[in-house]
Parts: sequence; structure tokens; C-alpha cells
Amino acid sequence: MPDLTTLFASRWLILQQRGHWEFVRRPHANAAVGILAITEDQKIILIEQFRIPVQCSVIEIPAGLVGDEPEFAGESLATTAARELEEETGFTATTISLLLSSPTSAGMTSEITHLFLATGLRQENAGGGVAGESIIVHQIPLSELRQWLAYQQNLGKQVDFKIHAALAAANVCFS
Repeated sequence: MPDLTTLFASRWLILQQRGHWEFVRRPHANAAVGILAITEDQKIILIEQFRIPVQCSVIEIPAGLVGDEPEFAGESLATTAARELEEETGFTATTISLLLSSPTSAGMTSEITHLFLATGLRQENAGGGVAGESIIVHQIPLSELRQWLAYQQNLGKQVDFKIHAALAAANVCFS
């Protein structure tokens, strides 16, 4: 295997090269979690936040990096998923189950995303993220999800594909 060369490093990203291929990784995390949270009354909990790289708001499932901060180093994937769910949405779950693990974007980053299903939800607070985040929480009936997402796209927002991947992995039907 060819040697690994660091081309650039910053606080949040490292650009590396192996052979002819350049890719990025995160200095403190090589994994991310995404959480499909569905309430007992069949509402999906989604978040919305402005994402600088795409210069618009993105509708997403709650998500976060694994072990990216010193106080969370060594934290399990499921514990990270539970923590991110509560930080971003204000919901806690009685059950967090792994649905699937997959490269986030295998041609660009070494990061692996682990999608979880959260059930037995209880809203503890308003959510909204931690300092520096401005997250809007949405509770959408699954029966209205397709139309709601189309409406959000018509407003100029992007819809993250992990919503659909998580729903498919959980075998959840929606309209």
C-alpha cells in the first residue's frame, strides 16, 4: 500500500494523499452517527440547519460525529447517537438500535456513518443543539413526509439522503 502523505491540516479537516488519490478525514473522528427517530404516533423527528458548504438550509435526521470532542473520546456509537438525539431534538429514547454502517462518501472521506433507529421517544426539552448550532426541530407525520420534503425543496432547501436510507433500512413505509 502506498505511503500516506498529509497535504493540509486544519482544526477540523485533514487533506491526505495515498498514491494518486486525495481524500479528507477528520483529525478527531472517523465515524458519524445518524438517528432515525420515530414517535409512537408515527411522526419522524427531523432537523434543519444552515450548512455552509452548500449555502442553504438542509433537512436531515439528527446526527453527529463520534469522539470529536475530548469529553466524548471513547464513547460508544449508541451512546453518541443517544446524546446527539437529545442535544439536537430534545428527545430521549428507550431503545437505540443499529440499522446499518456505510462509508459516508467513499471517494472523498474515510468517515463511516452508522445509522440508528430510536424508539420509545420522550421529549425532555426543546433541543436546538449546543453552542454554535442553530437547529430547528420538525415533527412530521410519516403519512405527510413525501409532500413535506417536496415542499421544503421547493423553498430552496436541500434534503439529506440519509433520511431515505434510514427509512429504507428500518423498513418504514411513508407517503
